[in-house]
Amino acid sequence: MKRFGAAGLVIVMAWLAWGAPAAAGDSSRQGPVDDETVVIDIYWGDGCPFCHDAIDSLTAFAQGEDRVEVQTYEVWFDSTNRARMERVAAELGVRADAVPLIVVGDRSWAGFSGAIGRSIEAEVLDRVAGMEDTVDPNGDDPTSDEPSSAVIGVPFVGDMDLAGRSTLLATVLIALVDGFNPCSLWVLTVLLALVLHTGSRTRVVAIGGTFLVVTTLIYGLFIVGVYSTLGLVGAMDGIRLVVAAFALTFGLVNIKDFLWFKKGVSLTIPDDQKPGIYRRVRGLVRPGVGLPAALAGTVVMAGGIALIELPCTAGFPVIWSDLVRSAGVSGTEFASLLGVYLSIYLLDELVIFGAAVFTMRATRLQERHGRLLKLIGGMVMVAIAVAIVFFPTSMESIGGVLAVFLVAVVGSVVVAATERAIRGGDGDGSGTVRRSPARR
Repeated sequence: MKRFGAAGLVIVMAWLAWGAPAAAGDSSRQGPVDDETVVIDIYWGDGCPFCHDAIDSLTAFAQGEDRVEVQTYEVWFDSTNRARMERVAAELGVRADAVPLIVVGDRSWAGFSGAIGRSIEAEVLDRVAGMEDTVDPNGDDPTSDEPSSAVIGVPFVGDMDLAGRSTLLATVLIALVDGFNPCSLWVLTVLLALVLHTGSRTRVVAIGGTFLVVTTLIYGLFIVGVYSTLGLVGAMDGIRLVVAAFALTFGLVNIKDFLWFKKGVSLTIPDDQKPGIYRRVRGLVRPGVGLPAALAGTVVMAGGIALIELPCTAGFPVIWSDLVRSAGVSGTEFASLLGVYLSIYLLDELVIFGAAVFTMRATRLQERHGRLLKLIGGMVMVAIAVAIVFFPTSMESIGGVLAVFLVAVVGSVVVAATERAIRGGDGDGSGTVRRSPARR
């Protein structure tokens, strides 16, 4: 059953997407505006709570500005408005499958939160200031006190225009913790250890590199699927509580794995799957197998292993996807952030892979290291789940993001120290003290 855990997760979330609320009515307000007015177009669905929050907040904002107008288009029950939203979304190069979709000129935001509202207001004020083309007598920028979007140059990715730097920071930190996944690290070290027996650096580079590329692409597709599903169900009441409950469950199971490894429910590669993994890897390096055949086998093997690994790490993609969705990130911004996520996620595996290529020696992941990584990952998930429920705006600022992760790190240290003091020595989590074999 664990083998199909990840596939089941996506299917359930896709099923929920079809249950989006429906109601009747159209309270859209549209009308001509002049060239000296900044228009905020809100495409919304009747019954969507985030849509009503967006309309109320942005309407109140516009009432205090002379050159700002809000126009609303209900799209769930008005086919004309729906067609208009799809046409505008196509022109902007964004998706038209979630509401609210908010458009100001050539910029758009999907969803609504406090951070998105501030980003929209900053964009509108910048456009109003551009129309007026004036600066106050003191030479100060009239919008300098407002938050603005940040254009950030990321190596190998390009410029990123994000609603806030906190989103990028959260992406880096979540991906970093997610990358230290005992399941994927164990499989990589096993693969490298067996391939190194061939004595061929070329095979190590080719097979190891192919394995990393395939597993990363599959993981990226899984994250895109989670993000798309959350975008579809984002208008449903309580969806953030569902995400928080999901993160809390995965986090507590990981913490349990630190304390009682593989006892009860466990997010690890099942022991009955490991002989098959060994067998597949040995098949790639047996004498007589040419490099093209070995690479083809690596692609197939990596695809199967990626699906087996997903239950070990599915919690972080759900958390991250909900975070960027709530921040209104979409289109090219989402693609850029996803590129950052996968790059950071790969860092530790690339270090292990690079060390194996240059030294032609493999490093094995010890159980105590895997347990500690699970503890840290679990504490991060629990901290984020608590933040979502009790401090919903904490992840919208750099200070809030750092505070959440600091709490997780401190909590990990406290739990690890307490466990060590109670068990004594280098316990393995089951009450038994294990001694490391002497080196030859």
